Amino acid sequence: MFCYQCQETAKGKGCDYLGVCGKKEDTANLQDLLIYTVKGVAIAQLTSGEGKDISKEVSKYLMDGLFTTITNANFDNESIAKKIKKGLKLRNKLLTNVNVVNSSDLLEWTGNSVEDFEKKAKSVGVLRTENEDVRSLRELVVYGLKGMAAYAQHANVLGYENKEIFAFIVKALAATEDDSLSVDDLVALVLETGKYGVDAMAILDKANTTSYGNPEITKVNIGVSDKPGILVSGHDLKDLEELLIQSQGTGVDIYTHGEMLPANYYPAFKKYKNFVGNYGNGWWKQKEEFESFNGPILMTTNCIVPPKDSYKDKMFTSGSAGYPGVKHIADATEGKAKDYTALIALAKTCESPIEIETGTIVGGFAHNQVMQLADKVIDAVKSGAVKKFVVMAGCDGRQKGRNYYTEFAEALPKDSIILTAGCAKFRYNKLKLGDIGGIPRVLDAGQCNDSYSLAVIALKLKEVFELDDINDLPIFYNIAWYEQKAVIVLLALLYLGVKNIHLGPTLPAFLSPNVVKVLVDNFGIAGIKDVETDLFENGLKTK
Repeated sequence: MFCYQCQETAKGKGCDYLGVCGKKEDTANLQDLLIYTVKGVAIAQLTSGEGKDISKEVSKYLMDGLFTTITNANFDNESIAKKIKKGLKLRNKLLTNVNVVNSSDLLEWTGNSVEDFEKKAKSVGVLRTENEDVRSLRELVVYGLKGMAAYAQHANVLGYENKEIFAFIVKALAATEDDSLSVDDLVALVLETGKYGVDAMAILDKANTTSYGNPEITKVNIGVSDKPGILVSGHDLKDLEELLIQSQGTGVDIYTHGEMLPANYYPAFKKYKNFVGNYGNGWWKQKEEFESFNGPILMTTNCIVPPKDSYKDKMFTSGSAGYPGVKHIADATEGKAKDYTALIALAKTCESPIEIETGTIVGGFAHNQVMQLADKVIDAVKSGAVKKFVVMAGCDGRQKGRNYYTEFAEALPKDSIILTAGCAKFRYNKLKLGDIGGIPRVLDAGQCNDSYSLAVIALKLKEVFELDDINDLPIFYNIAWYEQKAVIVLLALLYLGVKNIHLGPTLPAFLSPNVVKVLVDNFGIAGIKDVETDLFENGLKTK
């Protein structure tokens, strides 16, 4: 086992016998083999001569295979093994009647059992690429593709897709196995990954807003009712919609958790009377919060923390997520919804949630809503009432060092506004930071994929202020990262030309010293130091 794809990787170097996320060695190895299989399918697709005409069968497999291996998504060996078997069948199907001139192990290896897979998995991990810089750039692309696939999958379940994204995923996966590519070639591929990351977030934004309306300023209830409830965590809005429809009139309330909080901002969900609000905070607090919730929990995507026995039998997964011993909601058949009968029936037998806080929090500041406030924002900047925007998007995590982001938000000058998206906001979205002329000082655009909104807002401000360079805007980027969806957001920002991003709480372990130097020299990427130093060095405060 060797895994270093997330921010919390052991000792800042790599997990080599047990993942900090909780995955065991055999699970980590099977995930490596699944990625190896996914790459084989991509190469088979190109070998078949159909590099651009990607079938739905192939595109869905690539999305699911990549998404399954995102940090905290799937810990279930049986589930992962089934996906490997499916990939081998698909690979062989693509190669039927194809004369393979330059074959390789990726196109030839085979296996039938978990034991076969576990044996093979030991030889296909990331360390098989010996050159540290090549390995670093290959993994940077693969992790970006994982995040991209997650966003593409969310759009796909809503009926939206961009075929060029799938063609690029096939091309990029194959490129990470091409030993003829130079370091410069791989750097170019990294930036191209960012380009398609922008496209993936754009199609998901279109899917979400067309399906559910544009997010609007909303006060979200964080208290509880006296009825039993179901708690929905993860990111998938389609799962939430289907559960809301099926739970109408049952006496069961529905709450969001973690990255599902922004669902409360969409107009379409507000018509459901049993949609109560949000329960809890960032994903990493779920052991305490899932226990106190009392009712069933639906994990629609990643962000799973290995569950406690006290609520494990009330936990369900869907989509690419999975955990051994946890019930999985079967995928819907074409034209039908998933069946949430079991969750609703279980909820009826449970007590109502234990109240852990009361009041409301405000969100819903995606690009459409902020553009409606554009005149007010522009006037505030021109008058000097707002001197700086600080983008504090990204992920939350368990490390004590992440208190930095709370302290940073509290220490910001009162003439600055925080633009946020992703679960990083739980470090400061409940602070009493006030407003500037009626504009809240924390503007929450939504989930991590809604970092797209922050990019749209920045590009619009660049246009309004007639600037030639997006970096001339009074915007400072202080991004927290944890897993691979944050990686594709970072690559998207780099593609858009954003420079001088501070990334923390630590720089990725998968970046070699030479790759870090490239990012520093070309994009001004930097780590974080301490609150006072970072405020001073970036013109946010005087000593």
